[in-house]
Amino acid sequence: MDDIAERAGVSKPVLYQHFPGKLDLYLALLEKSANEIIDRTREALASTDENKERVARTVEVFYDYVASESGAFRLVFESDLTNDPAVREQVDRVTNECAEVIAEIIAEDTGFAPAASHLLAVGLVGQIQVSARYWLHDNGNLSQADAARLVAGLSWRGIGGYPKTD
Repeated sequence: MDDIAERAGVSKPVLYQHFPGKLDLYLALLEKSANEIIDRTREALASTDENKERVARTVEVFYDYVASESGAFRLVFESDLTNDPAVREQVDRVTNECAEVIAEIIAEDTGFAPAASHLLAVGLVGQIQVSARYWLHDNGNLSQADAARLVAGLSWRGIGGYPKTD
């Protein structure tokens, strides 16, 4: 907490006025990081009506997020505190809220029931999250752009196979 107060340019008592403990500070940072990835996913999906492009942009969001110099993704995906209920809630919120937005598009396009659309969306989000984290730790065997393009292609070939309804 001393280091954080120093970097924030405040005294330690001021820091404790806002965050009673380390977990409270961590949860605030986690929530901010979770909001960032959720908002960026929403923006990617809203940026076009072309579903193939939506898939590519959403994959890019996750790859940009894990590749960020800030390392914020570690707060969400690689925390040692994920067994804490408040932390788990924030981590799960990333998957669930990203999947909810994707599920709406799937349901609109395919006519699938909400449960089926949500299951497919969770599968897509999981695939993207896991592959992005794997890519980051794979010591640069593929460029970020190449890795994102490969995963976007895989995702699109899967979800693109479901016919659109009129």
